This record gives sequence, structure tokens and C-alpha cells, in this order.
Amino acid sequence: MEQVTIKNDFISLSVLDYGAIIQKLLVKDKEGKELNLVVGLEHPESYLDDLKCLGACVGRYAGRISNGGFQIDGNTYNLYTKNGVHLHGGKQGFAQKYWKFETVDNSEHPWVKLRYKSSHMEEGYPGNLNASVTYKLIDNSLHIIHEAVTDKPTVINLTNHSYFCLDHTNSIDHYELQLECPEILETQDNLLPTGKLISVTDTDYDFLTRKEIAGKRLDTPYVVSDNAQKVAELYSPVSGLRMTVESNQPAVIVYTPPEFAAICFETQNYPDAPNIKSFPSAILNPGETYYNQAIFTFDLVT
Repeated sequence: MEQVTIKNDFISLSVLDYGAIIQKLLVKDKEGKELNLVVGLEHPESYLDDLKCLGACVGRYAGRISNGGFQIDGNTYNLYTKNGVHLHGGKQGFAQKYWKFETVDNSEHPWVKLRYKSSHMEEGYPGNLNASVTYKLIDNSLHIIHEAVTDKPTVINLTNHSYFCLDHTNSIDHYELQLECPEILETQDNLLPTGKLISVTDTDYDFLTRKEIAGKRLDTPYVVSDNAQKVAELYSPVSGLRMTVESNQPAVIVYTPPEFAAICFETQNYPDAPNIKSFPSAILNPGETYYNQAIFTFDLVT
């Protein structure tokens, strides 16, 4: 297992080839102390037993797919399901694959690029897919860029699955959260979407204005506003750190795990888009390039 660290004056980032995992993301708090802002494991080998996709690139399709698969051009592709749900790419998705470090650049704006080639019918998905993820540090921002090309029509939905914690307390209840998301996807008990969009107004899911998370726990697909300059903003009054999330994707899955104090912002397409025609298309055709960019910016609020 290989590890690469890039850094600038604001951020130090450590990445593993296994799962293209973000293992450490170090930023200084208001007292000048370095904090690791992602939940990670100290020993790289420990990730082999991780079932939470800690910091990993998730794919070939992040999120949930129903009906045991999907159809493209009249052809049916069957996927592995558990309790009727296909999740995060199957039995062994991209989070459990060894990626290859392609480029490590230690210039003024350092970056590292990893690549993974997913063969035709791996986990049931058609097409030989050539995927890459680039992590780039620009001042106090981390840019995450997922790209992919295919030789056959396929479906794709990649995202980074980092769990963020902006201080070292054992709670996120005091975090202040704002989401530029006026709607959520209605979901069933198994978290598969029904196809219906619901306004967050006058609901517990309304974070259009910044407020404490308090006791609210989320595993929720939010619809990003069409004209949003940002997707999310998270602030800890304990550390003074604020994180702003930008994305070119139509949705963000906000997830607060029950086992530990952290929060995920999975910028991506809608879950189950391959089976719900009203959702944005998840199909990637030969000659096209899948491009998913997320920008995480960290600053101190005094």
C-alpha cells in the first residue's frame, strides 16, 4: 500500500493508493494547532477491514440503485444487491480497489492524480471504464476532480466519501450547518428514492439559513439549488474553522454516521438515477468525459 503527502502553507493532505483514500487532511485551528479534519485510520492496512468507505472514492455508482440493476438501450445489467439495494458500486466497489498513482506534483499548487481501470462487466457494469481522481491544493482549498471515459455506454456516479470533523469534541451537535438545497428526494425506508422531490421549508431538513445541527441526524439526498454559488457551509465555534463546499453536481448526500461524530458531503448525481427517468441522466457514452468537481475551502472565522 502506497501513501503520498502533498502540502502547502495551509493544508497537508495524505492519500493512499487503496481506494484513492484521503487518510489525513491537516489544517490549523484558531489556536494554531494542527487538526486532522477527516476521520481516518492511523495504519493504512486497517483500511482493508473498513466498511465505512472512510475517505475513499466511491463508485462505479455512488449511492443506491433499485431493481437489481438497470437498462441501457434495451440491455439489462444485473447488479449485486443486499436487501434489495445495490450500494456504492457493489460487493467490492472502487473504495476497495488499488488505484495507481499517476502524477505527484509538488509545485506551488501541489496535486496528485490516481487512476483506476474498471474492466467491462466488473460488478455487472458495462464498458471498460478509465477513471481518475485528482486532489489539488490551491491556497486554503482542496479541489477533488473525478473524471472518466468509457468504450461502451454505461452509468457512472463517483464521489469522495470523507467524514469531516472540524474539532476534537465527541459531538457535531454544536456545528452550524447551511445547505443551498431547497429540496430533498423523498425516500423509502430502505433509503431508495421514490422519484418525488420535497421542499425542505418548515421541515427538520431545512438548513437554508445557518443553524446548529443539534440532534438532527441525516442520511439524506439534498437537491442543490440551480444557481447555488456553494453547496454547503459548516462551522465549528470550538475550533473557529469553517468549511465551504462547492460542486458542479446536482445533489449532495449529507450523512451523519451513528457510530462517531462526523459528517459527509457526498457531491454527486441523484441516487437511483439509472432507473428514474425524471432524474438527471447518469449515462456516460463513448467519446464523452465524465467530470465531477468539488471544492472544499477551509478558513478561520473570528
